[in-house]
Amino acid sequence: QAQLVESGGGLVQPGGSLRLSCAASGSILRINAMGWYRQAPGKERELVATIISGGNTNYADSVKGRFTISKDDAKNTMYLQMNSLKPEDTAVYYCNADAVITRNFRSYRDIYWGQGTQVTVSS
Repeated sequence: QAQLVESGGGLVQPGGSLRLSCAASGSILRINAMGWYRQAPGKERELVATIISGGNTNYADSVKGRFTISKDDAKNTMYLQMNSLKPEDTAVYYCNADAVITRNFRSYRDIYWGQGTQVTVSS
């Protein structure tokens, strides 16, 4: 299995910055892609940004130019630098990984989710 643990959420004023981290652990052979999603109260979970193993990134239009996704392969950790935060960025942020794990001498590919971290942007 793989476990994903997010950290770095909190309360910040509009215009401020936060940096989220997502650490992956477990019997991981390879991570093909990772991503950040968010879910605001009463809304569907939406894609924020993704990064694939080669380093290519993709962003939702609403965060382009303000958020930056990155990863440290040696640490199996992904980051989301969030700048110029707005009240509409308030949500629970989840990390996600498309990973290959080993179990009983076999490999399995699956999608894993973290437990989420709350980001609140308010004055």
